[in-house]
Amino acid sequence: MNAFDRVRAMLAEAGQVYRNDPAFGGTGAAHEIDRCAARLEEPLRIALAGTLKAGKSTLLNALVGEELAPTDATECTRIVTWFHHGATPAVRAWHMNGLSAPVPVDRRDGQLHFDVESLDPAGIDRLVVNWPSAELSRQTIIDTPGTASLNSEVSQRTLRLLTPKDGVPGADAVLYLMRMSTAADVNMLSELNRQVGGRSGPLGVIGVVSRADEIGVGRIDAMFSAKEIAARYSAELASSGLCQAVVPVAGLLALTARTLRQSEFKALKALCDVAPDDLQLAMLSADRFCRPDSVLPLDSEVRVRLIERFGLFGVRIALALLQSGSTDSIELSKQLLERSGLTELQSVIDVQFGQRADQLKVHSALNELSRILRQYPTQRVAPIRAAATRMLGDVHGFEELRLLGMLRSRKTSLTEGEQTEVTRLIGGYGTTPDDRLGLDPFETMTSGREAALAAAHRWRNRSSNPLNDSFTARVCRAGSRSAEGIVADLSASRVADHSTRRH
Repeated sequence: MNAFDRVRAMLAEAGQVYRNDPAFGGTGAAHEIDRCAARLEEPLRIALAGTLKAGKSTLLNALVGEELAPTDATECTRIVTWFHHGATPAVRAWHMNGLSAPVPVDRRDGQLHFDVESLDPAGIDRLVVNWPSAELSRQTIIDTPGTASLNSEVSQRTLRLLTPKDGVPGADAVLYLMRMSTAADVNMLSELNRQVGGRSGPLGVIGVVSRADEIGVGRIDAMFSAKEIAARYSAELASSGLCQAVVPVAGLLALTARTLRQSEFKALKALCDVAPDDLQLAMLSADRFCRPDSVLPLDSEVRVRLIERFGLFGVRIALALLQSGSTDSIELSKQLLERSGLTELQSVIDVQFGQRADQLKVHSALNELSRILRQYPTQRVAPIRAAATRMLGDVHGFEELRLLGMLRSRKTSLTEGEQTEVTRLIGGYGTTPDDRLGLDPFETMTSGREAALAAAHRWRNRSSNPLNDSFTARVCRAGSRSAEGIVADLSASRVADHSTRRH
């Protein structure tokens, strides 16, 4: 039985105990267990966190590919908002007293606007948005108010979700956005590390250098500067075990790339015909680009809208791509998306979160189950509590996630080739047997088991090297155990195949 099924069974057993025990008839123990079990079956919960104006709502829209989250400074940006997949669009406001009410929604200039003014925003605990979206069918995204806000109650809403007093966060994983690494960011990441990842390091925290194009003041090479800064932040934060990775993203450009309109493509194409000297002069600043008396062949309103949608950096990148050969809006959108950093972030999210969704949800469920069993103690749940404690310490997937974060910065006595191999083996480049072994699917099918056996033997021997420091030995043991897991999976697949052929 895998970890997911074991936790599911533990929750069912605990729920049965509480329902059948007269001492807990008037408590909410069974209800809390049921709620925990329901959460285990839901999509992974990813929260976007960060200080005020870090670009969380813009990044959420870019990830979903639609302008769902309001980005202007309305009451909605001060409320925790959950974005779920739903067959039909619907928005409800859940109040602090547990009651809920529908929220009127309208779309203006392509953006959703939630009317919460008549519902007393201060009394709203959260907004829940159901929206038909392929992205949201795989993960629930939670947009949180800015931490370190001047309004302490606004900041507390985020802290209650991510670092609650009972120690069980409402999110399974976190994207933490920052414009630069500040003391406030480090403090918040430290608390997230304690709450989300436990004492051994983070299980699901990725740092995002948001609004990365602003680091280079909108220059066309701004993302190169942002990548250098992100690498420095990554080293600083990962060395403390605070993030598994730090990725630079130009959120506005990413959103525009995913929602590029044909009219915008035509406007940009028209700018390509402008004399180079005139265009270069107009592109010196956003104000100069938008001036009514500009020689550019577009109305000032169109130019203002381009700056609002692309930013100066985005307009410069788009023009450079068009001048170098992009022929249609689809190709331009693809290239802008690549240069925004969103493609890299999506890849990191897939490897660190998506492919490990069950592990992250199991981790959250075990923490929640442990809390409930502590709150409602009885001798009959003592074995379940002991089993939950063992699983939190023993599940190898948790160890892989912790080590992936630490390997980015901590020194080992491994060679460069060995470090690349063990990173791949413990799932740093993907969690399928193909990804872990570095083989194509046919090779995995024909010789993967033998390759995994050899890797397990090699890393078991490497772990016993007397010159290893303790961290290197820990990494080697993890590599060996991961290889053993591949052997078990491939062996089970062979048995299943033989059984299928016989029948």
